[in-house]
Amino acid sequence: MTSQYDTIIIGGGHNGLVCAFYLARAGLTVRVLERRHLIGGAAVTEEFHPGFRNSVASYTVSLLNPRVIADMRLADHGYRVIERPISNFLPQPDGCYLKLGGGLEKTQAEFRKFSEADAEALPAYYDALEGVADVLRDLSLKAPPNVGDGLKTLVDAARQGRRLAGMSVERQRDVLDLFVKSARTFLDSWFESEAVKAGFGFDAVVGNYASPDTPGSAYVLLHHVFGEVNGKKGAWGHAIGGMGAITQAMATACRERGVEISCEAPVERLLVDGGKAVGVRLESGEEIFGGTVAANIGPRLLYERLVDPADLPADFLRRIRAFKTGSGTFRMNVALSGPPSFTALPGDGEHLRSGIIIAPTLDYMDRAFVDARQYGMSREPIVEMLIPSTVDDSLAPPGQHVASLFCQQFAPELPDGRSWDDERESAADLIIDTVERYAPGFKASVIARQIHSPLDLERKFGLVAGDIMHGAMSLDQLWSARPMLGHGSYRGPIRGLYMCGAGTHPGGGVTGAPGHNAAHAMLADRSLIGRWRRRA
Repeated sequence: MTSQYDTIIIGGGHNGLVCAFYLARAGLTVRVLERRHLIGGAAVTEEFHPGFRNSVASYTVSLLNPRVIADMRLADHGYRVIERPISNFLPQPDGCYLKLGGGLEKTQAEFRKFSEADAEALPAYYDALEGVADVLRDLSLKAPPNVGDGLKTLVDAARQGRRLAGMSVERQRDVLDLFVKSARTFLDSWFESEAVKAGFGFDAVVGNYASPDTPGSAYVLLHHVFGEVNGKKGAWGHAIGGMGAITQAMATACRERGVEISCEAPVERLLVDGGKAVGVRLESGEEIFGGTVAANIGPRLLYERLVDPADLPADFLRRIRAFKTGSGTFRMNVALSGPPSFTALPGDGEHLRSGIIIAPTLDYMDRAFVDARQYGMSREPIVEMLIPSTVDDSLAPPGQHVASLFCQQFAPELPDGRSWDDERESAADLIIDTVERYAPGFKASVIARQIHSPLDLERKFGLVAGDIMHGAMSLDQLWSARPMLGHGSYRGPIRGLYMCGAGTHPGGGVTGAPGHNAAHAMLADRSLIGRWRRRA
């Protein structure tokens, strides 16, 4: 069978585009197939109410890898990010507030409102976190050692472990703490103020359906700090034009390299012949053939819905069905007649251009998770609000605004047989009411709202159980075990099938790293096959 393309990529999200770019740059013919009417996956900008546009799902920038930005020349294609003046603003129920970011001294001054000891501990805490984050940055663009590859596994493990082995014993203790401890246990060893611990602990529950008391949640905290914006480590920012501007820039870079991109091209089935992936069949019935296939969709979506079970090893199929999904995320976009004003800090200010976090303590976050496990949603949800129109006037009419509400601890499946189709509006009301308690008048300012329950996220973006990470970022689903031991190197259990999405190392977030790494794995395999054929 003659292949029509060297590679077919299922899913036009950012990782699929990154993978396509690197393959096309190496001279391969590539076709990207996207189910929706526009490219970008969950990183898209859409108008959700007349005159109001916003990043519909993915909503903020930090983790996008600098090498990907440079290689794809995204700045030449419209990529522009404005750094937040501070990272986060946390209003407290008693009328106090905490601001994080904007420099060490500025943050220390904020901490002194709550604890002098915490202000003094901050430099050492930053040093510990940054020391470990540097290791993650280094490993993020490397394929993990793949269990089952014999001597190569040992060599890869030794190479990647060299950085860890060269650390001081104190730094190695930090690594162990961050990989196995709960966020609360880790933060308790550094700080005494509940507000300060909440400021850092919020990152541990972002996209993580868990309590800050859950072992391993400290790693999720770490995962959210190893990014950078405009060369500044750990910073976060707003993409001008919304997150869709990033994927549109990526699509332009791909097309310049000859990548063919098809929207409204949903894949129905992976085609397998003689134990090898040879192409795909679309829902329209059209069959498209390729020498290899790369899937930029979650592992469960790929293997449970697009692959014939007869083409998979029985043990693999059993384990992939047990792959944990469900990030507990509920996502809203709202059109506002004006900016909110918070009781703790009224009026305009840098806090409105930061992440606004309604989660004042770790106990609040724990109760939110316990509620979600029992009732399906928290009675007091965790809410992060961003107002990107404060720095990007292309998103809303003059004087008006759009806000992203990124909310945690909403069960992927509701108990008692209830459906999110029936509960989505009441959950949205609960979220609006939660913000209203801290910013009176917010509810009255809402002109329109776009709601994405966990079920909506699955239907619209193919995120199984509404999981924005394509799979839980738990210790048993990281590094060489993401998505499964023996397949941590972006290679599927079927010859010619690769995985390039967030269900592989290093995991979720708009990083581009899985796409980058998968492309290099594919090119390495192609080179090896070519050398073998030449020798033969």
